[in-house]
Amino acid sequence: MAKLHFYYGVMASSKSALLCINAYNLRRTDNKFEVIKPSIDNRDSTSKIVSRIGLSTDARALPNLDNYKPKRGTQFILIDEVQFFSPSDIDKLVQIADHSKITIICYGLVVDSNGNMFPASKRLFEANAEKHEIETVCEMPGCVNSANNHLRFDAKGNVIRGGSQVEVGASQYKSVCRQHFNSIYYGNPNFNLLAYIRDTKRRQK
Repeated sequence: MAKLHFYYGVMASSKSALLCINAYNLRRTDNKFEVIKPSIDNRDSTSKIVSRIGLSTDARALPNLDNYKPKRGTQFILIDEVQFFSPSDIDKLVQIADHSKITIICYGLVVDSNGNMFPASKRLFEANAEKHEIETVCEMPGCVNSANNHLRFDAKGNVIRGGSQVEVGASQYKSVCRQHFNSIYYGNPNFNLLAYIRDTKRRQK
């Protein structure tokens, strides 16, 4: 069985909820585990992982894994928002997985709102982590395609193109399918989310 796993999906695909469930089950079966998250992820808490459906678990927030050493007896390491770490942090995890009896399970995004891979996620693919896609549907009204991209919007509903790859928070994002991402991001410079939702609701009446 692989000892380095990557559970990936778009925003709101229940990645953090799955981590919390796994932490609960490990605790219930008396397995020794650690939960880690990047310190930049302070949206809901600096010391917990909090899912959108209300599940939570205690976590250790770290800026990087340079000085990280698993505690003695640790059997599992669960890592949330792994995309916010660096490729060198992923290499550290690979070393731990390859040279200890610890199983490492990472959860995170693959691409940002400009369609580019996060460097840490790219490194997990390159390092041949066991990959598990967490599927969910596109958030554009009426679409039932699988979501695999993100679009970022400002308060007025306009698409934000470019900008920082790391932007903590979910209220300005939509998880979308490839078709909607390409047609909106590249094909419609005047797209407005609020107008689109309003027009879709009008057509459905």
